[in-house]
Amino acid sequence: MTNDKLKKILLSITDAPLEFSVILSGKKSSKVNGIYKTDTREIVLHNRNFSSDATGENLLVYTAIHEYAHHLHCCARGGNLSSKAHTSEFWAIFHELLEKAEKKNIYQNVFTNSPELEKLTISIKKKFLEENGSLVKELGKQLLKASDLCDKIGGRFEDYVDRVLRIPKIAAHTAIKMFQYDLDPSLGADNMRYLAGIRSEEDRSGAQKALLAGKSPDSVKTALKTRSASTLTQSEEDQKERLEKEKVRIERTIGTLKTRLKEVEEALKKI
Repeated sequence: MTNDKLKKILLSITDAPLEFSVILSGKKSSKVNGIYKTDTREIVLHNRNFSSDATGENLLVYTAIHEYAHHLHCCARGGNLSSKAHTSEFWAIFHELLEKAEKKNIYQNVFTNSPELEKLTISIKKKFLEENGSLVKELGKQLLKASDLCDKIGGRFEDYVDRVLRIPKIAAHTAIKMFQYDLDPSLGADNMRYLAGIRSEEDRSGAQKALLAGKSPDSVKTALKTRSASTLTQSEEDQKERLEKEKVRIERTIGTLKTRLKEVEEALKKI
C-alpha cells in the first residue's frame, strides 16, 4: 500500500474540498495508529502498526478513513478544528464514510464475518438492550400511575420521587416520556432517553426510524442538529421577508398621511 494509492482510495469514497496528503511514516507507534495534522493537512499513518496480510490492510484503510474524516470535518469548519476533535459531528462524518466504503468494497465490515460475534450481538441486543429498554418504559408507566395516586391523596409527585423512591426527578420524568411516546425498547434505554428529550413528534419519529434502520446515535444527532439549524435559518428568512413587506406597507401609509397632512394644512390656511 502506497501513499498515492491510499489517497486515491479515500477520494474514491468522497471528494474533499481542500487538498490533503497521505504519509506512511514507516514507523511503529504504541500510542496511535494515525494522526491528522490540521496545519499542514497531512494524514500520517504509522503503517508498521499493521500486519501485511488482508486483516492488517483492512485496519490500515480503516485508520486512513478515520483520519480522512478529521480532514473533512476540518474542511466543513472552514479549515479549523476545535480542541475537541472527536465530536458527534466528527463521528457522523466517519460513520458515513465507513458506510460508503463498505458499499464500494473498499473496507470490509469485520463485525459480520464472525458467526460467534453475531450470535453474541443478538444476545446482547435481546437480553440486555431490549429488556433494559422495556423495564425503563414499564417504570415510566408505573410512575405515571404513582403520579395520579399522589394527586388523589394531596401529595407532591416530585416529593414522592425524591424522598420515597430516591431517584433523580429528571430520570423519573424521562421514563414517563418513554412510556407516553411509546418508544421502541429494542433501541435500548440510552437511545430511548435521547429520543424522549426530542420535543417535536416529527423529529422524534424520524430519529427513531433512523436508529432502527441502523444509523449510529451520533449520525442521528448530527442530522437532527443540521435539520434544526436549516429550519431556524428558513424561519429567519421568512421573518425577514414578513418584516420587509410590513416596512413597505408602513412607508406607503406614511406617504399617504403626509399627503393628507399637506392637504389639511392648505385648507387651514384658507380658513
